Amino acid sequence: MKIWEDISNFNAKNPVVTIGSFDGVHLGHQQVLKQLNDIAKNIDGESVVFTFSPHPAKVLSPEKELVLLTTIEEKIELFTESKLDHLVLYPFTKEFSQLKYEDFVEQILVDKLGVNTILIGYDNTVGRNKKGDFKQLKKLSSKFDFKVIKQNEIRFDEKELSSTHIRTLLSHGKLLAASKLLGYPYVLSGNVVRGQQIGNKLGFPTANVLPCDNKFIPGMGVYAVMVEYDKKSYKGMMNIGLRPTIDDYAKKPVIEAHLFDFKENLYGKFIKISIIRKLRNEYKFDSVDALRAQLKKDKQFALETLNKEFGIQ
Repeated sequence: MKIWEDISNFNAKNPVVTIGSFDGVHLGHQQVLKQLNDIAKNIDGESVVFTFSPHPAKVLSPEKELVLLTTIEEKIELFTESKLDHLVLYPFTKEFSQLKYEDFVEQILVDKLGVNTILIGYDNTVGRNKKGDFKQLKKLSSKFDFKVIKQNEIRFDEKELSSTHIRTLLSHGKLLAASKLLGYPYVLSGNVVRGQQIGNKLGFPTANVLPCDNKFIPGMGVYAVMVEYDKKSYKGMMNIGLRPTIDDYAKKPVIEAHLFDFKENLYGKFIKISIIRKLRNEYKFDSVDALRAQLKKDKQFALETLNKEFGIQ
């Protein structure tokens, strides 16, 4: 897959283009990407996803908190797995948001990309005030000599496949349901930062992860996880919470991952955490010894979960 942040020299054979934010790249999106690839293959063309960086909401509503299921880096990885030919990361600005759909089609899709076919959802739109729907694009297609195809009906409930619904599931610890809709376990990734090293004292050294900006964080609790580092995977468990037994309630949730049978120093390293299942809520224990005893049980539960229920050996 070729990534384009500048399309001034864009080059593709019979480009088949779909447009959107694709937050989560969930199963609904994956169906769209499959249709995109199929159309491109049938016309001896190349598939193109046209998306934006930064996310439009960050530019149009900067006062609102933006939480996303996927970072740009995670999207790129998921798009790559979908075997796309091209990914356009178009710079989204306020000026661009004012572009009429007719101008967007002519100046960007036709003049810059040389579009052969546009794949668009039944309720998707492009351009200012969302006026560029399927009907309007169809009218322009004869003028500029391209085809417009509606996306196939998604075989899931639209509400269920919304990013909002998936975030709700993650907030309530329903990891299996969220993973089913995403098509993969939800991921938290980031650099490991130095913490208070309390885990070492408990016998469970942890990697404190600083997630990327705007990344959605699941509900607080203890989770069974798989951690990817340096192209290797490790079983582990993770706590998202305020560490009430230690900190008497911190002001901001901390993300701490404990990798089983792992001895290396991870400070400053980048790790990827796939969250498999919630094990329990976060509690305040009567003593550090009681917390340590519970952590031993958590580890056993996590291993049983990863080994048996999910077949991870």
